[in-house]
Amino acid sequence: MADWYDLHKGGTGEIEEKKSRFIATIQPVSSEEEAADFIAAMKKKYWDARHNCSAFIIGKNGDKTRCSDDGEPSGTAGRPMLDVLAAEHVTNACVVVTRYFGGTLLGTGGLVRAYSAAVKAGLADCTVIRKVQGFSVTAECDYNDSGKITNMAAKKCYRIKNTDWGENVTITVLTDDPGRYSDDVTDITSGRARISEPVPAVYAEIDGELIVFPEEGTDNGHG
Repeated sequence: MADWYDLHKGGTGEIEEKKSRFIATIQPVSSEEEAADFIAAMKKKYWDARHNCSAFIIGKNGDKTRCSDDGEPSGTAGRPMLDVLAAEHVTNACVVVTRYFGGTLLGTGGLVRAYSAAVKAGLADCTVIRKVQGFSVTAECDYNDSGKITNMAAKKCYRIKNTDWGENVTITVLTDDPGRYSDDVTDITSGRARISEPVPAVYAEIDGELIVFPEEGTDNGHG
């Protein structure tokens, strides 16, 4: 099953380490340009901070990444921040951690721990959703068979997108295995239902509600 975890809603988090403040701000992004604009905005907002370190990861496969230590010792800020996003399997996200220096040097290990902890605190305030790259499949049937399909779909965890009631009943489901669904519908209706060709669709469940992202097709973007 092709799925990934997408940052749906951003958030903030803050920690303090030896009087230094680390403020993490995280925002959904779908391109390097959006990430660059967000980083620039955070640097403008926190213009008086000692450092505004950043990291982003974009694409459902996380294939576009970049990070910056912004003056901190090499490898102590940006890379650990990026590692946290990757470890949590979060993509289409950009994080800026702002540091207000408290007067005490933290050392290499201390900086890595602090920047990592700040990102984790920020993610705790975010909404991350699991997106599935699957298919939309429609079955047209009579009223007697519609109940059979609906019950089968519930038992086998197919996601019902919508049901249209007309002269016949049209049931549209979302699934990562359209072949298996087609076989199940054929079996349960003894071949009476007319099943459409599967159409690629990206979908997710947010607060119990099924959300479809048709604009993404087989590509990726944030919702």
